[in-house]
Amino acid sequence: MSTISVTEDVKEALLKVASELQIKWGRRVDLNEAIRYLLTYRIKRADLLEKACNPIKDFEEGYSELMSERKRDEERAFRKFGV
Repeated sequence: MSTISVTEDVKEALLKVASELQIKWGRRVDLNEAIRYLLTYRIKRADLLEKACNPIKDFEEGYSELMSERKRDEERAFRKFGV
């Protein structure tokens, strides 16, 4: 057995996963099993990530509209608050 160091937030997340697995499996689950589960069954699908990162159709038009509205908001705020 080896010892690893994790931050408190990671430890809490691992405990949460372990408790969810305990409920699902109906038996006690240690952190080693929780880590093994995460490494085995929650592997990210690269094809879905690639699909999610593809540019949206008509992105440029929407982005330019967003930027012009943001500029107008800032101009209104400057006129109102002088900041």
